[in-house]
Amino acid sequence: MSPTDLRLPLLGLAAWAGALLVRWQPEVIWVIVLVAAAPLLVAVRWPWRRRAAITVLAMLAVASGVGVVALVRSEAVRAGPVATAAQQRALVTLTGTVASDPRRIAGRFGDRVLVRVAVGRHQPVLVFGDDAWARVAVGERIRFTGRLAPVEDAGDLAATVTPRGPPATTAAAGAAWRATEALRASIRDAVAHRPASQQALVPALVDGDDAGMPPALVEDFRTTGLTHLTAVSGTNLTLVVGFLLVVARWVGVRGRWLGVVGVAGIVGFVLLARTEPSVLRAAAMGAVALVGLGRGGWHRGVRGLGAAVVGLLLVEPGLASTAGFALSVLATAGILLVAPSWRDALARWLPRWLAEAVAVPAAAQLACTPLVAGISGQVSLVAVVANLVVAPVVGPATVLGLLGGVAGLVSDLVGRLVGTLAGWCVAWIVVVAEHGAALPGAALDWGTTPWSLAFLVVVTAAVVAAAPIVLRHRTSGAATCLLLVVVTVVGPPSPGWPPSRWVFAACDVGQGDALVLRAGEGSAVVVDAGPDPREVDGCLRRLGVDRVPLLVLTHFHADHVDGLAGVLDHREVGEVEVTRLADPPGGVAAVAAETAGAGLTTVVAAYGETRTIGDVTLQALWPTPASPIAGPGDGSTANEASVVLLAEVAGVRLLLTGDIEPVSQAALARALPGLSVDVLKVPHHGSRYQDHDWLASLGARYAVVSVGADNDYGHPAADTLDALASNGTEVLRTDRDGDVVLAVRDGRLVAVTRD
Repeated sequence: MSPTDLRLPLLGLAAWAGALLVRWQPEVIWVIVLVAAAPLLVAVRWPWRRRAAITVLAMLAVASGVGVVALVRSEAVRAGPVATAAQQRALVTLTGTVASDPRRIAGRFGDRVLVRVAVGRHQPVLVFGDDAWARVAVGERIRFTGRLAPVEDAGDLAATVTPRGPPATTAAAGAAWRATEALRASIRDAVAHRPASQQALVPALVDGDDAGMPPALVEDFRTTGLTHLTAVSGTNLTLVVGFLLVVARWVGVRGRWLGVVGVAGIVGFVLLARTEPSVLRAAAMGAVALVGLGRGGWHRGVRGLGAAVVGLLLVEPGLASTAGFALSVLATAGILLVAPSWRDALARWLPRWLAEAVAVPAAAQLACTPLVAGISGQVSLVAVVANLVVAPVVGPATVLGLLGGVAGLVSDLVGRLVGTLAGWCVAWIVVVAEHGAALPGAALDWGTTPWSLAFLVVVTAAVVAAAPIVLRHRTSGAATCLLLVVVTVVGPPSPGWPPSRWVFAACDVGQGDALVLRAGEGSAVVVDAGPDPREVDGCLRRLGVDRVPLLVLTHFHADHVDGLAGVLDHREVGEVEVTRLADPPGGVAAVAAETAGAGLTTVVAAYGETRTIGDVTLQALWPTPASPIAGPGDGSTANEASVVLLAEVAGVRLLLTGDIEPVSQAALARALPGLSVDVLKVPHHGSRYQDHDWLASLGARYAVVSVGADNDYGHPAADTLDALASNGTEVLRTDRDGDVVLAVRDGRLVAVTRD
């Protein structure tokens, strides 16, 4: 077969297109089926075009085949008995097999345990359980009673279930599942004596068990482009199975038996990492990488990639619309198609091993850049360097982590000794992630509009084409690498931002609050941290804030505290103040853990006390000392206990209201008659539950609504916006305007936005 034969990759693209068409335009797939015979007519009438016609016919056949499989699978889920009962929100008793490890998540009103359960054929459900569900094991057969709820646009998920009580085990997991669970537990035990970051990262590297990853470390990995190390990816499988093949060769295994060892290793890895669609995808991509490393080189790898895409989508068509699948395919394609030419260009003036070490992560990262930007709104500039410097320890850490788990099954002491070596390796990865994420140019904010992403695709294609020419010469190649390092360390220029003499900023962090009061050069008082550490950290970076003498968390709902790591990491934080009401418990515990990790403790905001912090004068107006300190445990009263702050910066008076609702608003109106401000942070993201008379009485020139685009709460309410506008107040919204900054220019308060 010719090295330039791209027929299998074309079939992979056709399969992908067929699966996506079923998701977005299902009726089109039948048109493809009907026209699939057209190339046969071309082949009969013009035999010299037979090869092209057969290729086109094969592409149409594959697209229609995958599309039909997807339609049948979708219909089986949509019209199945579970989905039908879910439309009625029925209370049912189900029997099924546990299909995923329990995962604890912090909800707005308390922690829940998520478990995926396979009920019958193609009727998977997602259970939102309590602590009792944390004890179920993959492969167990269980029976449970719960209330079904329908799921919109959930792929292969038939329903969600809110259980009534704990599950009952009807059959234990099979021997293979029990063996892999014992190995997973042994891997965790082998590093249980190491620091928390190492305890979490070693299992994540070996088998994708990232449940214990600290949120701050997760954010650092995302910023530095190292997230793929903590997820089940082709890299994990390549390292584990590659190690098994090396051991097999060392003990004398040859010929076809090496293939048997490889297949057994892949099957064992899938069982160890769980047979979820993402794991199957990782196994396929890892197998492609192993093929590419063998005889036949990248030509076999490219054909294998096409075959893997077709096979995966025939088995699991829903993968086609997942970001993980697209990123895996793009990264593998980048390594196979782009990296060789970059490596050869760099090898003209660098040692070949170093040229390959640079080219492979750079090509994989570049191939994924447009999609990553579309998902996160950022382009990571430090990712290539970070992946390069951690590359020497990723393999040893993964292999040692696996060996520590295997040894731990025999001897706890030996397992811990090997686990210590694995911990030392991942300690370097943690250092790179933490320091890399702190660099000014770690990530470049990028728009997610079609035009901005299209421009990025064009730029990416231009880089792919030009890089071999630039990199093959020592001077231009070294200058390019040096420029990348300088931009990463110093940061790209951001002309005009932040605006001069700014006093207040409302960060665009989605559905949540993150407010900044300028206290001096590089210093600010921060009020709330939003729901996403990456977003609040990026906003503070753009504002040039590296010192936070005071951080105030108005209440403990997730949309105000889940981004706390983004404030605490990479900058000096003085005090952390919170509301009196310690509810919901999940938010309280998360804040306590994050602040303790940063060497801080929280204190209750002092009611009525006026303080000066740099250029900021601050007074807490709410809640009163007589307010409750304990809630019902579900967070339902937390809004009314929000800390309300009256601030003054450079002569500008601001009222920051958290999420207080009409009862608290009326109490403030009675306690502070005649209160007037220049800027109002509209309570509770502009919800319809407002005391409009009180809001109007404040006489604010600007009202800022911190709200997420397309949120499910209907925020901001039209009634609230109309009431503010009718009073002559100019309304600014983070969902439409992006970061909102207020500045003083020539003695006037002006608004500047960054959309």
